[in-house]
Amino acid sequence: MTLPLAAIWRISRRDLSARIRGLRLLAICLFLGVATLAAIGSLTAGISDELSRRGQTILGGDIEIGIAQREASAAEMAAMRKAGAVSETIRLRAMAIGNDSLLAELKAIDNVYPHYGVLKLREGGPAKAPAKGEIYIGPTLSERLDIATGGTVRFGEATFKVAGIIAEEPDRLGEGFTLGPVAIINMASLPDTGLIQPGSMYESKYRIKLAPQEDAAAVAKALKAQFPSAGWDITDRSNGAPGTRRFIERMGQFLTLVGLAALVIAGIGVGNGVGSYLASKRASIATLKVTGADSQTIFRIYMLQILAVASVAILVGLGVGSVMPMAIGWVAGDILPVAPGFNVHPLPLAVSAIYGLLIALAFALPPLARARSVPAAGLFRAIVEGNSRIDRKSTIWVVGAISAIVALAVVTAREPMFSLAFIGAAFGLLLLLTGIAFLLRFIAIRLPRPKAPLPRLALANLHRPGAQTQAFVVALGLGLTLFVTLAAIQTSINNEIKNSVPERAPSFFVLDIPRDGAAKFTSMVKDADPTATINLIPALRGTIIEYGGQRVDQLEELPEGAWVLNGDRGLTYSADIPKGSELVEGKWWPADYKGPALVSLDAEIAKVLDVGIGDSLTISLLGVEVPAKIASLRTVNWENFGLNYVMVFSPGSLDAAPHNMVATLTVSKDAERVLAKSLPPAFPSSSLIEVGEVTAQITNLLSQMAQAIAAAASIAILAGIAVLVGAIAAARQSRIYDAVITKMLGGTRSQILGAQAMEYGILAVVLGLLSLALGMGAAYYVVVHIFDFSFAPDYGILMLTLVGGAGLTFILGIVGSLPILAARPSEALRSL
Repeated sequence: MTLPLAAIWRISRRDLSARIRGLRLLAICLFLGVATLAAIGSLTAGISDELSRRGQTILGGDIEIGIAQREASAAEMAAMRKAGAVSETIRLRAMAIGNDSLLAELKAIDNVYPHYGVLKLREGGPAKAPAKGEIYIGPTLSERLDIATGGTVRFGEATFKVAGIIAEEPDRLGEGFTLGPVAIINMASLPDTGLIQPGSMYESKYRIKLAPQEDAAAVAKALKAQFPSAGWDITDRSNGAPGTRRFIERMGQFLTLVGLAALVIAGIGVGNGVGSYLASKRASIATLKVTGADSQTIFRIYMLQILAVASVAILVGLGVGSVMPMAIGWVAGDILPVAPGFNVHPLPLAVSAIYGLLIALAFALPPLARARSVPAAGLFRAIVEGNSRIDRKSTIWVVGAISAIVALAVVTAREPMFSLAFIGAAFGLLLLLTGIAFLLRFIAIRLPRPKAPLPRLALANLHRPGAQTQAFVVALGLGLTLFVTLAAIQTSINNEIKNSVPERAPSFFVLDIPRDGAAKFTSMVKDADPTATINLIPALRGTIIEYGGQRVDQLEELPEGAWVLNGDRGLTYSADIPKGSELVEGKWWPADYKGPALVSLDAEIAKVLDVGIGDSLTISLLGVEVPAKIASLRTVNWENFGLNYVMVFSPGSLDAAPHNMVATLTVSKDAERVLAKSLPPAFPSSSLIEVGEVTAQITNLLSQMAQAIAAAASIAILAGIAVLVGAIAAARQSRIYDAVITKMLGGTRSQILGAQAMEYGILAVVLGLLSLALGMGAAYYVVVHIFDFSFAPDYGILMLTLVGGAGLTFILGIVGSLPILAARPSEALRSL
């Protein structure tokens, strides 16, 4: 008979109240997965929303126009002023000289700055531009040079009085990556420094404040169309920090997929938990069937219980996930680009909840379908008969739920193909581990039976009815694979920075060396270290405005990976193939070449732009269009910390433009100290960059990324441990039965425990080797293809990690077996 829904709910609620502990694993697994997804989604949405909300402040205006190595022309300024109020800043790298010297970001601002936000000082709160001859310096500059308010600091040929320490620079995030602390002067003081000379590396920025009703994107587009060859890098308030936004969104997508993988792993725990719970309910289910309840009624009773517990776990997970961004912001401090604050973001929470419900449905249906389809007598014999197959209708529902999970992941992804590939790899790993489990059982059945009782029992445990070999293999395989993958990634990154960079990296980068001072510069370096290696080349900056006959300003969307088209890029010219480059296609021009402009292009960029030998490429250099033909393609060794350029032009094509030189210096440690003191005063307009500080920043950034990935992956590892615990719990009833029979036949506790220890040992060894291969493969892809590093894991740490993970699994298995040893035969047999 089929009962009304109200009656079914009463039975379900009373039964659940009596034994809710049986569904704890279901609740824990769903909570872990949903909370992780909700936290990652809310954090990503919170940062993106904060970037959008503060777009004007971050950008410094409604529209920002960046121009490399020149200021705006009179016509350009007139067009900007027609659009709205204009604020001008100029930013360049320069050496701050006080008690010592330090590379800094010198920023000259006008009296209109800032349009939005507030420039704040430690001493006096809000501030306007400093007076002529005065300077505001960042706290890091103050500490490193030991300069306080009232002290003096020199930039170029001018000495400034420190009028305050900067507490808040409103458009700091919009300025992008910097190599040194900031210092701010008045625009009127900039000529006194002598730092702006023809060819100097600097950037002019013009922030336009529009009327409230103006469409910033439309105005920006119109201005760009008015000056298509100006080489502008133009941004509007809707995307004040595009690089930061892209990084956050992509990192968020990656972490979301890792969280989804954790939820899928947790789903296996859900299945184990539901199977274990229903196994403990065999007597109740059989009694209901004997008293007339049909399969549909049984299904509804326990489905309502599962949905009730799942709903509570999901709601708690959403609650924790929604407040996690605020906690992460508090812990992370300045690591995050903006503090996300506390806001409820409905979309990521809704997506996380749907994922949780679909996972619960996909993994809870199979054990529930088996329980409802077995007759009452069969339920009493389930321990020795094993599980039945699920019916066709339930199979369709499971396939539908899994398909919905994949569809949701792809639809909500920023890069659908990447998401699909990630999900395909995750499901492929699950299928592989499931296949390994079937193979282990197949081999165990067909192996000769050992004569010794303990190995014989251990081997039988792998394939007997009700064995949880499949769940063990999946849980243990996933957990160990994640351990190996994380260890290989982190040790490879550490070894890349620790071992490779010092062998290849120069001691200094030196920017803005005057062309007429090149001989003096070389002489000073050689005096400090006669064995010094000097690579001195011309340096310019230009913007690609046309390639292969296609104007960049006419593109509706930039090609995927075409970062070289975003703003201005470094350029150089050379008679010879640059160090660190290898010609792969075309020919290099003769050393005495005097013809039309030719260019050698990075081969990877050429592939992205779909151009080749003979195609056209036009750049805007200081507002002048320079057309060229692609003569060759090169592979560039970007890892050598040398002077690498995407575009290298032929001699005579760019050397008429005003420009300076850049250099890399490789010198002894003693010479490093000498040059750090002697070069800045001798070349006040040049910038001396210590490579050690750059590598420290890179190391810090990579460490933060690795920590974020490890934190998200740790949830997957926790879920894997929960799955393992669930598999042990699901096998407990059948193991108690085996243990009781063994005891009645004369077996001791130590023998029972020894047999199970052998079983877990076999699984740990086999899956340890498999996980080593899978984890190394996954780590290789991440390190080589995503980070673009060489694959150099620490095999010692890798093996310790693998042994530690396998050992933890072994201990969990043994600890989970202890309650089985304590079972009394009389009590156990009455409960079976």
